[in-house]
Amino acid sequence: MQTIRERTEELEYQILSPDAAKSREAKRQGEIDLCPFRTAYQRDRDRILHSKSFRRMKHKTQVYIMSGDHYRTRMTHSLEVAQISRTIARGLRLNEDLAEAVSLGHDVGHTPFGHSGEAAMAELCGHFAHNEQSLRVVDYLEREGAGLNLTDDVRDGIVHHTGKERAKTLEGRIVHHADRIAYLCHDYDDSLRAGLLVPDDLPPLVREALGDAHSAMITGFVSDIITTSAGTHDISFSSAMQDVMKVFRSFMFERIYHSQKLAREREQAVFVLQQLYRHFFSHVDQLPKEFLDREERWGKKQIVVDYVAGLTDGYAVQLFHEIFIPPVGMSAREYAW
Repeated sequence: MQTIRERTEELEYQILSPDAAKSREAKRQGEIDLCPFRTAYQRDRDRILHSKSFRRMKHKTQVYIMSGDHYRTRMTHSLEVAQISRTIARGLRLNEDLAEAVSLGHDVGHTPFGHSGEAAMAELCGHFAHNEQSLRVVDYLEREGAGLNLTDDVRDGIVHHTGKERAKTLEGRIVHHADRIAYLCHDYDDSLRAGLLVPDDLPPLVREALGDAHSAMITGFVSDIITTSAGTHDISFSSAMQDVMKVFRSFMFERIYHSQKLAREREQAVFVLQQLYRHFFSHVDQLPKEFLDREERWGKKQIVVDYVAGLTDGYAVQLFHEIFIPPVGMSAREYAW
């Protein structure tokens, strides 16, 4: 009797584009029993969604550090990328489950404190890229070092969602574009809320092409990429929208990501990570046992990187206080032997 998974796999060949990745053809590094209900990409999505690293993204900065409940976090960003990716994939008859799995996993290796944290880690250890760390997380660090045993297509999409090398699948390439759409439009929205921007600040080219509401911006980008990519065997914006994206990115980097108004926050975040990295490198025995158990395989430097990069914003600050701030204000009774 045909299983639900097998029926879904058959439907993919009937409904999806010939360019779409097919679940039945997915390969993974380790052997795994097939699920009677879920396809390979659906299982990858679920494994990422239920992972510790995904949960930690709830408390990792997108742009604004510890700024309140209404600002995006790394988790909400990933969920928004997944929604945009699925919309584009459906419009092009590509594999939505693969696009969603890559989207949910693309930032699980991000440091605390956003890109400021990433830059700090790169300076401290010589090389650090969050896309490479995300692949390391799903391959080696999750499940107490066993990894998630994801399909090659999901792994490829995660590591190539940014950088010069493109993902092999069209679904992975969708995530590359959806990531940019999400962070530009939603960071713009957060910047309005924070009072760092007003709609009139937008460059004229962006306002004319997309308007000044973040939802309309997303619709404009998504509509363009579906229309432009249809029938081309690739994923891309029109040349006109590429120009809009370039101007929008330059504007956001100048006014927000490299803004002097956020410089103090960035300096504080970098200082915290610098001190924690140096402390644990000098006192590696203070790392949790699960990291110490990996030292023989990966070396001291790598396990310190893995630990510090995996911290949430709040826990990084808590550790900093515990390690470096003296317990002033305690009563004599609390010091009593």
